[in-house]
Amino acid sequence: YRLGRPRCVPQSSIDGLEDMETQCKTHVLLLVMHGGNILDTAGGDPGTKAGDATTLSSVLEKVARAHFQAAAEHVMIKLVACPAVCAEAFSLVSNLNPYSYDESCVSSSVDHLPLAALPLLAIAAPHYQDAVATLITRANQAYHSFLVSQDGQGFTGQVCVMGDCVGGVLCFDALCFSSSSSSSQRQHSSPSSSRNNSTESLKVGVDLRPGSSSSLILNPGRFDFEVSECFLLGCPLGLVLAMRRTVLPAVQVSQLRPACTQIFNLFYPSDPSASRLEPLLEPLFHKLPPFPMPRYQRYPLGDGRCTLIADSIQSHPEVFLEAEPSPGAPTVPPSPETDSSGRGGGGGRRASVTSVDSETSFCSVGRMSSTITNSEFSSSWWGSKRLDYALYCPDVLTSFPTVALPHLFHASYWESTDVAAFLLRQLIRCDSVKAQEADSKDSAPFSPSSPREKWLRRRTHVKLRNVTGNHRVNDIIATEEGPQTLVGRFMYGPLDMVTLTGEKVDILLMTQPQSGRWVHFDTEVTTSSGRVVYTIPKSKKLATGVYPIKMMVKGDQTSAEAYLTVLPRGMECVVFSIDGSFAASVSIMGSDPKVRPGAVDVVRHWQDLGYLIIYITGRPDMQKQRVVSWLSQHNFPQGMIFFSEGLVHDPLRQKTIFLRNLVQECHIKINSAYGSMKDISVYNMLGLSPSQIYIVGRPSKKYQNQCQFLSDGYAVHLSSLQFGHRTRPKKTSSVRMVLRKGSFGLSAKPDFLCKRTHLRRTMSVQHPDPPCTPNPKPERAQSQPESDQDPGGGGGGGGHGVWGRASIHRGDATP
Repeated sequence: YRLGRPRCVPQSSIDGLEDMETQCKTHVLLLVMHGGNILDTAGGDPGTKAGDATTLSSVLEKVARAHFQAAAEHVMIKLVACPAVCAEAFSLVSNLNPYSYDESCVSSSVDHLPLAALPLLAIAAPHYQDAVATLITRANQAYHSFLVSQDGQGFTGQVCVMGDCVGGVLCFDALCFSSSSSSSQRQHSSPSSSRNNSTESLKVGVDLRPGSSSSLILNPGRFDFEVSECFLLGCPLGLVLAMRRTVLPAVQVSQLRPACTQIFNLFYPSDPSASRLEPLLEPLFHKLPPFPMPRYQRYPLGDGRCTLIADSIQSHPEVFLEAEPSPGAPTVPPSPETDSSGRGGGGGRRASVTSVDSETSFCSVGRMSSTITNSEFSSSWWGSKRLDYALYCPDVLTSFPTVALPHLFHASYWESTDVAAFLLRQLIRCDSVKAQEADSKDSAPFSPSSPREKWLRRRTHVKLRNVTGNHRVNDIIATEEGPQTLVGRFMYGPLDMVTLTGEKVDILLMTQPQSGRWVHFDTEVTTSSGRVVYTIPKSKKLATGVYPIKMMVKGDQTSAEAYLTVLPRGMECVVFSIDGSFAASVSIMGSDPKVRPGAVDVVRHWQDLGYLIIYITGRPDMQKQRVVSWLSQHNFPQGMIFFSEGLVHDPLRQKTIFLRNLVQECHIKINSAYGSMKDISVYNMLGLSPSQIYIVGRPSKKYQNQCQFLSDGYAVHLSSLQFGHRTRPKKTSSVRMVLRKGSFGLSAKPDFLCKRTHLRRTMSVQHPDPPCTPNPKPERAQSQPESDQDPGGGGGGGGHGVWGRASIHRGDATP
């Protein structure tokens, strides 16, 4: 999987799944070292451990199917239960609580537990290294059991490990023992060399542990497999290593050699169990914030920021050049007598830069980064990327008692889509593929995690301060013979306050949706109105099908998505007016109106018959995010969504013009139409008969001969449809293959209007920015389980010769 320097045989690469025939379906084995949080008593509930692993697996599957199809069904998760090393320490500290005698006192369990002391007491226990040995044994057993199972036969892929709060500490020590064992087998070095001994700090007080086996302590074993990446979730490893460095000052943390290629320390900043690692390896990193984890709802493929350690050094020259002389000052080579930095090897590394003649500070930064990356710094760093990654944490958690946070945070890691997306990006190495390569390399998944380009206009950076993207790409319906024109508009602010003018935008399409591969078609420059209009050349025209569209701003990596639907002539469709047929309450600002009972089932009935679903609304396209989120929340089936372009005086007239052009230019046939009484005139002008027009609401004598009123609700109407369609055959298979079935899924930002009923969900990083209204989400229509949802969203459309009026924005920007 690792580009340029693979650790595993090439057959295991996910980057070439479509071009390789592998015997084993599994390409990545993820061993979850589950030890629970520091407040878990005894060994923890085995059912809870298995439930957490199942939750992680389901979230990974959903995220993979939505954005990482190349990794779907190729990652296997196996649970490895860790010994409860913190249970005894927790019991001891609880008994020392000044209020332990009074169980009825609230203060007996709140604010009097020194949480930071629990992992320190745990690693000092006599049987701690026995627990490490037990973990190694269980991990090896899980690995060998996997190899003999049906999913692991012929497995040649990579093995990754993931440790939670307690399991992460045990996992790290197991990796250090594995490194020490493997190095001793490859080379005969002196046992007294602490530089090459990764376990020196783990063998403190061997003679003070009469209850343990000395042979087990000195040699607890090693992993029978090579570990690629190690992911730590809310782990207090930094605190543990700091204590060990205090006990053994001669053994530096940078001398430890965990047997893996990269360590990722993921944590919530408010998690009392978590701690940083980078300042232990290089003290200057305490001045740098942890790397901010990209929010999945806004940047499912990453936000474009580079995680390489060299890039972080170059981005903060004021930190790493603070001890440098001025560029014009004379420089002399450093010597042991003159080096007085007092930071271990840090001073020598900085002095090595000043020994090179430099005329500009920029050159100094480049040489310093190269020196640090290629010499001592790279050898002491645990990988080539940043170690500390901060997850989004809601401010509301500051009001919770500290003793309640470990349980809440520990549960949130397993259900976090931010963690799942980050994990998948590392596994399939999509952050190593440049955006330019997607144009000529179809087998490489496109990722926005390439270096951002500078804005073409200097004023753009100033204009976009403190505003978020409100981009939209129009849903497009076209024919194979006609033009296939894509239209997008790039605005910032919830009310389109700022227009992106004269900047580059990448245009990408998923020509093979099942593969999940984005193909770069072209790069356009936005007009003065922020628009991008691109007509697919004849040589690249797409055949009948549904194709996702993505337009991405090169300056800040924000993007918008939609769908291009290429239909055959005579395709039949059913039209639904969103506000008229679905909403049971009035909501001018789109703040989550109630849904009419049974509406979702009626739409799904028409979709199952093979009809194209068209959603239409007179709302301006600036409200598209709320509308699509609302449809997603209630599991409405996938369809094409069209809005009005901005605020219009007569939305009914715009609906009529749009639908008429759609019929004339794309040669579709409207079989049925749903809406309110306001929509009757629209459907009559399209030539629909009264039997084809369904109006929701109370009957009116004025319109009783122009439509059919659904006065008894959608449930009765659905029964009549099912009875009437029993003798009617479904659409042919050739037509049904065109349509994208399922519901609006993850990429439609379904929880934008999320009801915060469960605190665990509040903790989850799936939450977007706070909505503008405190109203709770209405009851979800009981029509389709979430497991059946098809990831994706809809979009607005527009173009010359193809018809669409607005866009769909699925989680790429806040409202």
